[in-house]
Amino acid sequence: MFTGIVTDIGEVLQTEQQGDLRARIATKYDIAGIEIGASIASDGVCLTVIALGSLPRPWYEVQISAETVSKTNLGTWAPGQRVNLERALKVGDELGGHIVSGHVDGMAEVVGLTPEGDSLRVTFRAPEALAKFIAPKGSVALNGTSLTVNEVNGADFGINFIPHTQKVTTWGDVALGDFVNLEVDTMARYVARLREWE
Repeated sequence: MFTGIVTDIGEVLQTEQQGDLRARIATKYDIAGIEIGASIASDGVCLTVIALGSLPRPWYEVQISAETVSKTNLGTWAPGQRVNLERALKVGDELGGHIVSGHVDGMAEVVGLTPEGDSLRVTFRAPEALAKFIAPKGSVALNGTSLTVNEVNGADFGINFIPHTQKVTTWGDVALGDFVNLEVDTMARYVARLREWE
């Protein structure tokens, strides 16, 4: 489990198709404190560490299944790309965002960028099947970042990014047409499922 509070910006060092997609990601995390088999949310996707190294700088490797590639933007990763990182929650950690599983539901497209003071309002378009799970003032995780929804208009929804968020995540790089990993709020998913049984 994760909180959607990004704690590092990693960099994709290399990707290689070896049956599954394998990626090496540079990190500022102390790799001495990471074990093989640990989970790290990488752009919001819970991935298992399968290898570690320290040269030329600290890195970890992950294996990405075809199913994950089909539901996320990880298939477009290329060397030099920056990615939002978060280590898995430990008992006693502060829950600053919302409960995030790292199981991405699909991709949302960036369809609008509007400066608002020092902040940036970004409009996203969700897949139709996921739009019903997104509500004003509700939570979503986008590329692993816990965010509050400002408004919803059909499948479109708006998020306000303050300067701090743009600086400590990859959201400072956002561009029209980007596809980002979307995880809807777990509670919204369960409420919708329960309503199907009414």
